[in-house]
Amino acid sequence: QMQLVESGGELVQPGASLRLSCAASGRTFSVYTMAWFRQAPGKEREFVAAFTWNGDTYYAGSAKGRFTISKDNGRNTVYLQMNSLKPEDTASYYCAAREGPTARSPLAYSYWGQGTQVTVSS
Repeated sequence: QMQLVESGGELVQPGASLRLSCAASGRTFSVYTMAWFRQAPGKEREFVAAFTWNGDTYYAGSAKGRFTISKDNGRNTVYLQMNSLKPEDTASYYCAAREGPTARSPLAYSYWGQGTQVTVSS
């Protein structure tokens, strides 16, 4: 089993920056693809970004150019740096992990955190 714990979500104004963290434990972190998803009220959970076990990164179109995913194998932590935040970024953000290559469907991920709330509002 792998345990994932997210942190860093809060209420911010449009245009602000925020960094989310996801601390992992219980498995060999370095061999997993780690991803961030988000889910707004009444909407499906959607892919945001992923960092594969071999160092490749992938982004949703809405995140490209504004968000950066990074991974610290020494700290067993994955980060999501979010810049130029917009009200439409408001959602619960979830960290997820899977063995193997990246995937954009939440169904492909075996392990999930409990989520952290990001609210972008003036």
